[in-house]
Amino acid sequence: MNSMRIGVIGTGKLGEFHTKLLGEIAQNRHDTELAGIFDLNRIRAEEIGHKYRVGTYDSLEQLAADCDAAVIATTTSAHFSIARRLLEEGIHLFIEKPLTTTVAEADELIRLELAKNVRIQVGHIERFNPALRAVESSIGQPVYIQAERLSGFSRRVTDVSVVLDLMIHDIDLILSLIPADIKHISASGVKVFSNEIDMATARIDFVNGATANVTASRLSRKSMRKLRFFCNDPKSYASLDLTTGKSEVFRLVRPEEALQKNPLKSYAAKKIMEQFGEIQEAMQGMTLDYLTPEVPKVNALSDELEHFINAVINNTPPVVTSVDGRKAIMVADWITREIIGNAAAFDTAVPQE
Repeated sequence: MNSMRIGVIGTGKLGEFHTKLLGEIAQNRHDTELAGIFDLNRIRAEEIGHKYRVGTYDSLEQLAADCDAAVIATTTSAHFSIARRLLEEGIHLFIEKPLTTTVAEADELIRLELAKNVRIQVGHIERFNPALRAVESSIGQPVYIQAERLSGFSRRVTDVSVVLDLMIHDIDLILSLIPADIKHISASGVKVFSNEIDMATARIDFVNGATANVTASRLSRKSMRKLRFFCNDPKSYASLDLTTGKSEVFRLVRPEEALQKNPLKSYAAKKIMEQFGEIQEAMQGMTLDYLTPEVPKVNALSDELEHFINAVINNTPPVVTSVDGRKAIMVADWITREIIGNAAAFDTAVPQE
């Protein structure tokens, strides 16, 4: 494909972001055109169309007849029906996370994707987070991951549980960082203000011995997106704030293998090491390499849209495939079944600070 016409389905908050960024991308690329937008809420669609100077479609059929690709940024519960109709017309799709609400739905979309020889990319945006990309080359193989994701309550996403709404971001990251099958999952959660689980925590054990603890809540007064890794080869610890982009890496290496030669950083590493107590003697000649990687100023959403466009035009695999999206849903479903099976979901609880 030499060029591509792309449409946006859904003009809510996220759909507006997609419309804005695709318009900017199209201005800078000769091979991409933002063809138009569609939403069942015609008033909202017209408002966004006027704001970003893009046309609106009267139906999905009209969009499918005019576009080569589309972004689905609707509520999660609508993903499957919309995606199936467009895939049957041979439309390439960028589908916001999660791919679908069930594994069976994901399987059907993957079947159509293969049958129609098109591309599906799933909008797991944290894969494109510059803070994560900045540390990936400095850490080893994760053996323990701790993920925390907190946000305030929003009526917009109460059609799915917090597991599919928020936790699935970290589920996808964990699966991408630990290349092993899952051995066991234990989980608990509660319903509070919706008919779905609003707070959840899970422990994921992998067959290679790695473990991940992940927590998600949409009942917090403060937003948080933090990730911590403990790794081998080399032994290292990384702390990432996925909201601010701040990241730190501590690597236990031989002195000659240290990446950070800055005397100021070496002094900082020494002072930080002192905070851990009397560990110097246990280091057996190793040194603590302290890194604060430079995090580039990158718009992650724009970056992942560019990758989708390139995958379609160049006929290459997307960064986050439909199979990746299915795996995340499978684990989310496993966690949800554990919560329900443990009878841990109940209707009242105190919102956290």
